[in-house]
This record gives sequence, structure tokens and C-alpha cells, in this order.
Amino acid sequence: MRDMIGYCGLDCEKCDAYIATVNDDQTLREKTAKLWAELNNAPILPEHINCVGCRVDGVKTVFCEHMCEIRKCALSKGVSTCGDCPELEICGTVGAIISNNPVALENLKK
Repeated sequence: MRDMIGYCGLDCEKCDAYIATVNDDQTLREKTAKLWAELNNAPILPEHINCVGCRVDGVKTVFCEHMCEIRKCALSKGVSTCGDCPELEICGTVGAIISNNPVALENLKK
């Protein structure tokens, strides 16, 4: 599985935080921070929008590194992604992602 597929199956290379980071795009950081702050009712600032992917070494957003329950679970179980977990099909932790994004489930099954 590609390293840029997140623990949940989402493609980190398509994430605005990743795109802003690798392109050093301050405008995209500002736009993403504003959107994420509104969606999460949280104080998210442009300087928080830096991430190179949740499964690779390097900078991550605060959410991805410290708050993502999916990432925490995968790390605690020692699986490379939720696709390696025998509970994938019944898991409530990753369930919201894969039920709303069939591509994420396909990525996890590859």
C-alpha cells in the first residue's frame, strides 16, 4: 500500500493540508484553516495547516498527530492501516470515513 494512503484509507496527497505544505501555499493554508475552523468550531490557524501525511515521518496537523482516533487505534494495534485490522468491516472508529467515502474502503482493501 502506498505510504500516502492514511490509516483510514483517505489519500493524504489529496488533502489540502498536504498540498499546502508541499507547495508552501500560504493562500491554501489560510483557506483551509478558515474552512476547518468553521467545520470543527475550533480555533484553527493557517500555521496549523502543515502535514506531509499521517503514515510518514514529518510534520502533521495537530488533529492528525494527536487527536485522530483512527490513527491512535491503528498505532496501538500495530497495523499499517485499518485495512490490516480484522475488525475493519465492523469498526465504528473508521466506519464514518468508509461509509461516506467508498474510495477509502477500496484503498484499504488493496
